[in-house]
Amino acid sequence: MQRNAMHDLLAPAGLLFAAAITPGPNNLVVLRESGRGGVRGAAGAIGGIVLGGLALFAIAAAGAGTVLATHATLRTMLGAAGALYMAWLGLCLLGAGTRGASPQRAGLALPAGALGLFGFQFLNPKGWVMVLALVAAWPATSLAGYLPLALLFIAIPSGCLLLWSLAGRLLAAHMAQPRSRRRIDAAMGALLLASAVLLFVDLGPTGELP
Repeated sequence: MQRNAMHDLLAPAGLLFAAAITPGPNNLVVLRESGRGGVRGAAGAIGGIVLGGLALFAIAAAGAGTVLATHATLRTMLGAAGALYMAWLGLCLLGAGTRGASPQRAGLALPAGALGLFGFQFLNPKGWVMVLALVAAWPATSLAGYLPLALLFIAIPSGCLLLWSLAGRLLAAHMAQPRSRRRIDAAMGALLLASAVLLFVDLGPTGELP
C-alpha cells in the first residue's frame, strides 16, 4: 500500500517540479533578490511564494477548483489576465535592459516582499493551471486526503526556489555592474514574455486553459 501511495505521488511531484523549476515571475524575483542580498535576502520572497502557493492549493482543494473547472469563461478570464500581467512584467524588464531605463522601474514592476509575493500567487496563471490540474487528478474524498499533495507543495517549490536563489548569489557580482544588470533584466524580460505567449497559446482556439 505504501509503495502504491509513493507511486501515485510520482506524477504530481514531476509536474510540480517542472512548473517550479522553469522560469517564471516567482523564480525571477528570487533571482533578483538573492543577487542583491544573498540567499538570506531572498528568504522572505521564498516564504511568501511557498505560503501563497499552499493557500492557492487549499482554496482549490476546498472547492474553488470545481467552480473554475465548470465555468470556462471565468477560467479563460483568469488565464488571460494572468498572461497579460506576465507580459507587462516582461516588457518592463525588457525595456529596462535594452533601453537603459532606470533599474528602479524594473524593480517596481516585479512583486516584492513576503506579502507581495503571497498575494501575487493568486494572479499567477502558471500557479492556477498547476493547482487545478493536480487537484483534479488526485483522488481525495476529504481535505485530509490532500495532505500528501500539500506536503509536496511545500517541499518541491522550496527546493526549486532555493536553487534559483543560489543562482542569484552566483550572479551577484554581475548584477552589481549596470551593464551586466541590464543584460540580465533583458534576459528575464524575454523569458517572461515567452511564458506569457505560451500561456496565450495554451488558451487554445476556444479560449480555455488546458
